[in-house]
Amino acid sequence: MAEALSPITRQITKENQELWVPSVDYRLEDVEDCLIYDRHGSSVPFKNLYQDRKSVIIFVRNFLCYTCKEYVEDLSKIPKEALENADIRLVVIGQSAYHHIEQFCSLTGYPYEIYVDPERCIYQKLGMKREEKFSDSANPSPHVKSGMFIGQMKSIWRAMTSPAFDFQGDLHQQGGAIIAGPGSQVHFSHFDMNRLDHMPINWLLQLAGVQQTLDFSDKPKIIHV
Repeated sequence: MAEALSPITRQITKENQELWVPSVDYRLEDVEDCLIYDRHGSSVPFKNLYQDRKSVIIFVRNFLCYTCKEYVEDLSKIPKEALENADIRLVVIGQSAYHHIEQFCSLTGYPYEIYVDPERCIYQKLGMKREEKFSDSANPSPHVKSGMFIGQMKSIWRAMTSPAFDFQGDLHQQGGAIIAGPGSQVHFSHFDMNRLDHMPINWLLQLAGVQQTLDFSDKPKIIHV
């Protein structure tokens, strides 16, 4: 197994006031030929995702993780027109076996591109973290609506009722997000420190060039007439 490589770009965290200053020194030659798999088990090189267009690529922990489920549920709310107008691709990558993709998309309503990296080749070579690190100053993901206890109970129930009883990925692996392309240049990267450390979707979309700000709140809307 290849040794994990530390990313060249500086990690941009939500606590940093310079969050919106993207790093552009980080390139993807070391992972461009890693194979990812679609819902049918067909493989494509990772570089196919960003060679021709700018892409927002989200790496999730595992498909049973309740925080990942709720994050991807909000990704599914992004209008197709917003992505098309900005000429960007939206891609989710998990680390399970490919046969879990269909069920996960059905569960979350996610309609865009999704692949898996079951050997965690890209996760490891990009230096994404294993284990979790929490800090008192960290802000939790605005996309996670469930508390930890209820969320974990939901995850366990999904594991028990799944047609294939497995953990759908390494439970210790954290995810992240990158904006890359066209070509192998990375415009932005964020590697999650823990399950709640997702980069807010509106921030990612803004950095990628989407002008529209979306409302992901689960609060009832008040309509003034």
